[in-house]
Amino acid sequence: MLDAFKLEGKRALVTGGTHGLGMAISTALAEAGAQLIINDINQDVLDNAVAEYKEKGIDAKGYLFDVTNEEEVSVFVLKIEEEVGPIDILVNNAGIINRVPALEMKVDAFRKVIDVDLVGPFIMSKYVGQQMVKRGEGKIINMCSMMSELGRNSVSAYASAKGGLKMLTRNLATEWAKYNIQVNAIGPGYFATSQTEPIRVNGHPFNDFIINRTPAGRWGDPGDLAGTAVFLASRASNFVNGQVVYVDGGILATIGKPYGEE
Repeated sequence: MLDAFKLEGKRALVTGGTHGLGMAISTALAEAGAQLIINDINQDVLDNAVAEYKEKGIDAKGYLFDVTNEEEVSVFVLKIEEEVGPIDILVNNAGIINRVPALEMKVDAFRKVIDVDLVGPFIMSKYVGQQMVKRGEGKIINMCSMMSELGRNSVSAYASAKGGLKMLTRNLATEWAKYNIQVNAIGPGYFATSQTEPIRVNGHPFNDFIINRTPAGRWGDPGDLAGTAVFLASRASNFVNGQVVYVDGGILATIGKPYGEE
């Protein structure tokens, strides 16, 4: 049974796999046996990430391109397949967030978030998917969010994009299942990363809110995503399609602690 989770002989492309949750997922896939390929739009960030993977004993291949640029993506997908080999696993992880109340958000800023967080995954999936269709197999994992299900102050663009990404996941799964391609998503909860460090200090209102709102009573560790990522990337999930797996410590399962409970 455990052999079904192994990724030896597979190649995994993780967009934005240079830091944070993207790096955690990339590391998990590589440790399960996959050849790791990452991308970024900043050469220094890309080089530093490749060096960090090397320190972990992981031979990561880095490519510089913009997931929102269709021409670049079309060229680099073929370049990767020629230089490294067929892309068996695609993780659409690259994304941005812009925390601005809707009444104050510029339309161009709203469009930028949609472009990176929703249009980018579509472009990547389209061009990688073309090659997967020819081979008759493939795994695509989109990085959704709890904001694929819930609203929250000041993230109207992000929530719109992540809600759209949930439906893109379902639609691509519907269209491509006949080609033996599984398209699923991971919806992370609140995780302890360098980006959230300033608001995770004891006594910070948001830290207290997350601890109290999460049934597990803690922030997620990036390593908590490893098992889900490997499962969705492996043949163990061959009959799982169009699903969003929420790794959130139980937040979406509850409206919160009963009144008066400590």
